[in-house]
Amino acid sequence: MPFGNTHNQLKMNYSAAQEYPDLSKHNNHMAKVLTEELYAQLREKATPSGFTLDDVIQTGIDNPGHPFIMTVGCVAGDEETYEVFKELLDPIIEDRHGGYKPSDKHKTDLNPDHLKGGDDLDPDYVLSSRVRTGRSIRGFCLPPHCSRGRDGLLRTWQFLDGDLKGKYYALKNMTDEEQQQLIDDHFLFDKPVSPLLLASGMARDWPDARGIWHNDNKTFLVWVNEEDHLRVISMQKGGNMKEVFNRFCTGLTKIESLFKDKGHEFMWNEHLGYVLTCPSNLGTGLRAGVHVKLPCVSKHEKFGETLKRLRLQKRGTGGVDTAAVGGVFDISNADRLGFSEVDLVQMVVDGVKLLVEMEKRLEKGQSIDDLMPAQK
Repeated sequence: MPFGNTHNQLKMNYSAAQEYPDLSKHNNHMAKVLTEELYAQLREKATPSGFTLDDVIQTGIDNPGHPFIMTVGCVAGDEETYEVFKELLDPIIEDRHGGYKPSDKHKTDLNPDHLKGGDDLDPDYVLSSRVRTGRSIRGFCLPPHCSRGRDGLLRTWQFLDGDLKGKYYALKNMTDEEQQQLIDDHFLFDKPVSPLLLASGMARDWPDARGIWHNDNKTFLVWVNEEDHLRVISMQKGGNMKEVFNRFCTGLTKIESLFKDKGHEFMWNEHLGYVLTCPSNLGTGLRAGVHVKLPCVSKHEKFGETLKRLRLQKRGTGGVDTAAVGGVFDISNADRLGFSEVDLVQMVVDGVKLLVEMEKRLEKGQSIDDLMPAQK
């Protein structure tokens, strides 16, 4: 289902030079790769569902850059996008994911028993822990390109049981009281307002076929048809990342079984791992993060270098566009592709333990030079 005029075949009446976008002031991965020659080579192609090159790159054209991070500048409209437009997307993926080559194979490990430690992060410093990922359902177009038939995803949805038992809330049927409660719980995703998402076509038909599900304990959450078909989140207060990751793996495995029972499976291949809308989330799609108090470490001149060596990234607790408040940061893994789920959570667990140890040293006025890590 087209969301704009990019499917208009009349554009083929113009030369590739006339249709090639002005990327001279752009700072995203797409703009680094897309030349006029490559545009001419790919502009007539389309996936079986009709997703074109112009659809892939539209968000990167409309949004030249980002004040804090370098954006990807493109999206996929279906599973086949990554193959049909691989001449563009393979270099973007390699650039975005630290040299991940087209011949590389991704590792998946959702066995929580393989995680070492994680149940001993100091709760005086680590305020909350969270692990999230996305999943796409094979046979459906991705949100930038899906039709209103996406509510078929809702019809296949089944409630989980045991400690994952909970309730599903359809956005369009939600009462004011339910909406306010979910907002208070920091669960509710609102209509996309980010220019990156709007330019990708992800806000079409809002709020049709969108919903939120959470368990009774409010520690396991699934968003339906936001940026991806499913966004699965396990979280709780404190620093027990092991418990969070165990619930994450258990719930994700059960969800996949429920969809398979309905004849659907997740989009996955051995090169890209789990296939998601944004190339930045390929592989595991996983972000394991903690809200942690680091008022001293964050002022140290080697804070940025330490995070880089630990393969971690920092955000404000309100998200990517926000600043830290009171020295509290959202620290998470920087990688998605080329490492397994266990690998990435292990990086966060080990890295946060080190950062807390550094914080305690600095509180006492002691040096942290001997704690500087080697590059992971």
